[in-house]
Amino acid sequence: MNWLGEHWLDILGWGGSALLVFSLLQARVLRFRTYNLVACVILVVFNAAIGVWPMVGMNVVLALINIWFLVRLTRDRHDQAAFSVVEVGIDDHYLAHVLGVHGADVARFQPDFTWPAADPADHAFVVLRGDETVGVVLLDADGDVARVRLDYVTPRYRDFTPGEFVWRHSTVLRDLGLRRVVTPPGMVGAYYDRLGFRRDGDHWVLDL
Repeated sequence: MNWLGEHWLDILGWGGSALLVFSLLQARVLRFRTYNLVACVILVVFNAAIGVWPMVGMNVVLALINIWFLVRLTRDRHDQAAFSVVEVGIDDHYLAHVLGVHGADVARFQPDFTWPAADPADHAFVVLRGDETVGVVLLDADGDVARVRLDYVTPRYRDFTPGEFVWRHSTVLRDLGLRRVVTPPGMVGAYYDRLGFRRDGDHWVLDL
């Protein structure tokens, strides 16, 4: 029997433990639950193989908890009732606080973004899940065209698309007389093709 055949159980246990620790380092809630679930399943197998039944029971319970949260998170992912869109003033102090806290992260996805903005035609929206801020959308109004200055999602909800509730599930833009949305070029990790936007050169465009 080769070395791997002799030590597969140890590898399984250490691998499951390493994945469990790695899951705790995830800022994204969906990714954390997924990795944690896989780690728990591995540790169920490992502990059952060596006969440590209290650890089997604990990891079964943790796996079920993770499954419950994953079902709930994926069910709410596109649920309009789970997210709300609140328009705030472009000079709102809370908006400035959120952008200040996440300034370095914002720059990773939109390196050309600058703040503050002085144009009174700008619109600012905060996307909320309960009382937690999960995203910020800033727009320049150019007639009936909304030009996206910022479409930002906080790290915890980066596996979600809260901007979707501004573009597709909220009437807030149409209520402002806006009929088209145009994104800036060079956005990193753009998700607009999944929301009905069409490609137009280096921009994405949505007709409302």
